[in-house]
Amino acid sequence: MAKISTKQAANDAFEKCFENHADLLMDVAKEQNVEVTDEPAMSKVGVEIGKNLMKQKCGSFMQLAMKMGKDGDAEDTGTQVTTGVFKRIDTKGFNYIVITDKAAAEKSFIWLRQFSGSEKFIDASPAKLAGKKLQITWKDMEVYLPQAKGYYTVKEIVSIDIL
Repeated sequence: MAKISTKQAANDAFEKCFENHADLLMDVAKEQNVEVTDEPAMSKVGVEIGKNLMKQKCGSFMQLAMKMGKDGDAEDTGTQVTTGVFKRIDTKGFNYIVITDKAAAEKSFIWLRQFSGSEKFIDASPAKLAGKKLQITWKDMEVYLPQAKGYYTVKEIVSIDIL
């Protein structure tokens, strides 16, 4: 998912998934009495599969669908994904969510604005989040820090998923 940043890339990944599982698609078409060469009918089958994935709250599909639904074909968003275990929330004017990675190194991400999943952290006590595995999607942002009289790069949170 982290490598998919444009609408076209999302569509390509979606089509590749269907190609890789063409045998299952054929079974679904047969089950629904749909001729594989009937494009409008097969499109409806695809929509039904998508609806089922949404009902099952398939996170990967929902992320992919959001990217497929983008207006236009924006350039690479520059987002990256880091996975680790929740350690704490530091409050230094803004909140910083701190996780530890596999090497036990601390990684800090700034909570600058509302992001997908932020509601889970608003009223949560750090004790409830302790030990939870998080997947943080973030992007680099250059900010001016008056105390340091200079510009620094911080990792701004775009979304967080609790795994």
